[in-house]
Amino acid sequence: MSGILEGKRILVTGVLLETSIAFQVAKLAQEQGAEIILTAFPRPSLTERIAKKLPKPCKVLELDVTNAEHLAGLAEKVREELGGLDGVVHSIGFAPQDALGGNFLNTPWESVATAVHVSAFSLKSLTMACLPLMEEGGSVVGLTFDATIAWPQYDWMGPAKAALEATSRYLARDLGKQNVRCNLVSAGPLKSMAAKSIPGFDTLADTWNGRSPLPWDVTDPEPAGRGVVALLSDWFPKTTGEIVHVDGGLHAIGA
Repeated sequence: MSGILEGKRILVTGVLLETSIAFQVAKLAQEQGAEIILTAFPRPSLTERIAKKLPKPCKVLELDVTNAEHLAGLAEKVREELGGLDGVVHSIGFAPQDALGGNFLNTPWESVATAVHVSAFSLKSLTMACLPLMEEGGSVVGLTFDATIAWPQYDWMGPAKAALEATSRYLARDLGKQNVRCNLVSAGPLKSMAAKSIPGFDTLADTWNGRSPLPWDVTDPEPAGRGVVALLSDWFPKTTGEIVHVDGGLHAIGA
C-alpha cells in the first residue's frame, strides 16, 4: 500500500533537532512516499547532521527567510534537486529575548518588528519564493500556537502568531485560484528549540496537565507532525485557510 504522500515533493523548513515538529514532518513525509528537501538558518551544518537520522538522505539548503537574495535564488536550487514542489512546510519562528518572558509593555518596536518579520511575514515570503515550483497547485502548511488568547510569558510572539494566522488566511484567499492551499496546525506546547527560548515555558505547558481532554506529552512532536503531513496530502483537497488544532483538545475547554 502506497503512502499518502507518494510522489509528492516537499520543502521543509525548521529542522533543528529530532524533537522538533519539522523533523517529525520530514521523517513521516519520507515514510509516506515523499521526496523532501530541507532548508536551514543560521547553521545548515546542524541540520545536515540531524538529516542523517532521517530514513533517506536529502539535500539541505541555506535559507534566511528575511534575506531577499536567498529567497530569489530558492526556486532555482529546489528545481535542480526536485524539479518542482507539491508542498511547503513553514516551521519558522523567532523573537528577541526582550520580546518574551513578561516584558510585553517594555519591548521596543525593533524587537517586535523582528518577531513579526521572521515569524509571520516569512510565510508570505517563503510561499511566494516557492510558488513558481507549484505549477499544478500544492499545499502550504505552517505551525502556530493558538493566538486567540493571551498566554503567560509568550508576550510578543502572541501577536506575531496572530499575524501568521491572518497571513495564512489571506494567502488562502489569493492563491486558491492557482489551486494552492494554505493551512496551519496549532500544536500544543512541546519541548523544542523554540520552547527553550521562552522564559517560564514549563509554567505555560503545565496548563495542559489539568485542562487537556486528551493526555498531552510535551516530549512527543509526532501527533503535530502527523497533522501537517495530513494537510500536505490529497486527503484535504478543498480545505484552505484552516487552523487544525493538534493540542489534545485544550483549545475547546474554558476552564
